[in-house]
Amino acid sequence: MMDISFDTLSLTLRGRLVLQSVSGHLQKGKVTAILGANGAGKSSLLSCLAGLRQPDSGTIMLGDRPLSGQSDQDRARRIGLLPQQADIHWEINVRALVALGRLPHQGRFSKWGGKTAADEAAVEKALLQTDCTQFADRKALRLSGGEQARVLLARVLAGEPEWVLADEPLANLDPAHQMDAISCLKNVAANGAGVVLVLHDLTQAARIADHVIIMNQGRIQASGRCAEVLTQEQLAAAFGVSVHISSDDRGAPIITPVSRAA
Repeated sequence: MMDISFDTLSLTLRGRLVLQSVSGHLQKGKVTAILGANGAGKSSLLSCLAGLRQPDSGTIMLGDRPLSGQSDQDRARRIGLLPQQADIHWEINVRALVALGRLPHQGRFSKWGGKTAADEAAVEKALLQTDCTQFADRKALRLSGGEQARVLLARVLAGEPEWVLADEPLANLDPAHQMDAISCLKNVAANGAGVVLVLHDLTQAARIADHVIIMNQGRIQASGRCAEVLTQEQLAAAFGVSVHISSDDRGAPIITPVSRAA
């Protein structure tokens, strides 16, 4: 099983220590939410786990192999990343953009355009998962911001990675499509992939995550199951706010910030 483990990662950016000797273990088949205040190190950790940044020290293992020792193509096949500032910069239709997620599966000397049946099936499945089928033949740049966000998630899913890493994937979505995205990502994990999400919405994190990591000033403050980690004490320490924790009529958690912590 290709779990991800990381040990004593440290990273300095622009003279600031953004990760300070952080360690953890992420399981496939689970949804992990990374939470923390602005500047806590969430996105920096995610970019290291995706192989986009090389930490100053420490190790990242994908299964029993160091992540740094794997080729770019192997890493791209196994890890799909949706960054926070994902943008579309050129005129391309939606289906073609989503199909770019299949590039890591192309052979070294294969010519793009000769898509296999597996490629086409993966693209259509990703379009359906993200509710993008109805505008699959439109130009991506002419879609709304929320629609573009769904298309970019579809591109990641089309690659059928073993790991989906996403930085604020719900940020630009309306409530209905937030619910759709949550359901989609939970299904991805239920089918055996690992899902790691940077989130700000505490209620959404409590509802989607099997495992929660709270970061605070470049360190991991707490890590574990939602009920163990998403407590009033831990959230006050991480965010500087008092919260009210309740549940709706179906028993799903609701976490509401009510005031600045004393």
